[in-house]
Amino acid sequence: MASTSIRSFLGSRLWAPCSRLQQNILPGQPVGQRLLFSTTSQVTYAKPVSKKGSAAPVEPKALLGRPSNNLKIGILGVPNIGKSTFFNALTNSSVPAENFPFCTIDPSEARVVVPDDRMNWLTAHYKPQKVTPAFLTVIDIAGLVRGASKGEGLGNAFLSHVRSVDALFHLCRGFEDLGVTHVDGSVDAVRDLETIHDELLLSDMDTLSKVHQEYEKVAQRLGAGKTGNAVEKKKRDDFPTIAKLLAWVEDGKDVRTGDWTNEEIEVINQQYLLTAKPMIYLVNISEQDYLDLAKQPHPVIKRIQDWIDVHHPGDLLIPFSGSFENQLSLFEDAPEEKEMVLEDASKQAGVKITSALPEIIVKGREALNLQQFFTAGPGEVRSWTTRTNTLAPQAAGVIHTDFERGFIMAEVMKMDDLKELGSEAEVKAAGKYYSKGKDYQVEDGDVIFFKFNVTNNKKK
Repeated sequence: MASTSIRSFLGSRLWAPCSRLQQNILPGQPVGQRLLFSTTSQVTYAKPVSKKGSAAPVEPKALLGRPSNNLKIGILGVPNIGKSTFFNALTNSSVPAENFPFCTIDPSEARVVVPDDRMNWLTAHYKPQKVTPAFLTVIDIAGLVRGASKGEGLGNAFLSHVRSVDALFHLCRGFEDLGVTHVDGSVDAVRDLETIHDELLLSDMDTLSKVHQEYEKVAQRLGAGKTGNAVEKKKRDDFPTIAKLLAWVEDGKDVRTGDWTNEEIEVINQQYLLTAKPMIYLVNISEQDYLDLAKQPHPVIKRIQDWIDVHHPGDLLIPFSGSFENQLSLFEDAPEEKEMVLEDASKQAGVKITSALPEIIVKGREALNLQQFFTAGPGEVRSWTTRTNTLAPQAAGVIHTDFERGFIMAEVMKMDDLKELGSEAEVKAAGKYYSKGKDYQVEDGDVIFFKFNVTNNKKK
């Protein structure tokens, strides 16, 4: 591909025309092959840092989980607590939601749009021909029961479904309904929490015990010598971390609560441990209780919050009503009627009532350590997903591999600056249009124009 930019690559301009064009010949580029740079005097370039006396760059904190931008979040809980009802409301889809255990066997999967006011602003500002929002992939996992780690119920299959996702919505039942049976015969949200917690922990213990046994034998056989192949040496070197992990979970602690080094996180991520996954607690209460939350605290929510404060301090709890959200989802294609339902609910509650789903979706994305950057113009406004700590070339690669391979720079505007100043031209005039290199960590909400150069010339 000849030297180009995202403008011509996507077939439309993403930015307003710049005041002038300057031709530049890149170092080592064949004569006659030039790249057009859009430049103005207002562009702010990153200042070079002197190597003399400069501090060593701080290594970004590694993240638990798969290094991917296409991550999934699962809905987890014991049977008959409203998981499928919640999934249906969240995704505006229809999966079975019957009143018997193991109604959901094969996990259902759907993508939901991530609500984002920044996208709404960019769309109103640029009036593009096409709008592409960010999505969150949600999986409805069948209910876990006590003994799942030993194969009870449909345990082994269900645990494999948990292992396949990257974060978890832990759904808890906070409503009483004699018409909806409970697998244990009575409703006790804290007991259900402990059931799930114990089964995930026992599964990790089993996984780590087997790995520990294998790695220990290799470590004892090799010792500190240079014998053994690369795979065996890796197991020997990783053995101390595996031993530390096993002791951690045997002490009843989730892997995600530990303060691990980057080297240890690399080992952890190879084990696909269930308790390493981020978790958000969702409490499903009745519609009336949801409307009354502003008037009086809900006893089940308080019990669950107390449990979280002891076992997983800092974890997020979000109350919602599956029946109320399911009712709202019926009016997804009738916004005026949906607004009337919300107005009636607000009058009854005495406070403004809104759907809890937008917050749940956004917090789910945050739990996955995902962030968005934007490309915007009259052709298309689009939200692109990356993990936090992603460098500019890798973010460019989310759009197309050529963008990463031939990365030159990223021209960046901060969303707040663009909204405050009103246009790209004003952002440049204020000196807030930045040119960033390959070491720049893309931040959530960046509006970016990538420049790249890819040639078809190959060495023979």
